[in-house]
Amino acid sequence: MTQAEKVERRPSVVAVSVSDRKGVVKENVPLVELVVGHGLAGDAHAGDWHRQVSLLALESIDKMRAAGAQVKPGDFAENITTQGLAVDALPVGTRFRIGQEAELTITQIGKTCHAGCAIRELVGDCIMPREGVFARVDKGGVVRPGDLIEVFDVPGGHSHDK
Repeated sequence: MTQAEKVERRPSVVAVSVSDRKGVVKENVPLVELVVGHGLAGDAHAGDWHRQVSLLALESIDKMRAAGAQVKPGDFAENITTQGLAVDALPVGTRFRIGQEAELTITQIGKTCHAGCAIRELVGDCIMPREGVFARVDKGGVVRPGDLIEVFDVPGGHSHDK
């Protein structure tokens, strides 16, 4: 395997997305600012709680595409779409870095889907309740598509990035 192939396979950010209302698809943007104790600046889900940032793997979105859904990153209301990292397989308490500065801790895996969700109505199913994860921002910073993700602390385990 070449060095370029190794870099290409490292976990990374595919898209960053925001919305000004809850329960709707999010708009992909060129960058987001993560704010300590708050989440994404300008996002409806940000605030002083444990679900400041939502993440979903592109591989999860691809499952929905394979089932015939015409979906893209942000359509499941996730803030950060990852690639090469099974975020739903990481335990609560896992700490990771995105890009040069931002650090987050996973606080919840999955969620209860609320009635009247625009995403479920649009797509017919929502994978966020099963495969999405939520995190709090421990260290702020700017996050962009292409930024690498490094898992550096797994509770009861060891550091790894895959």
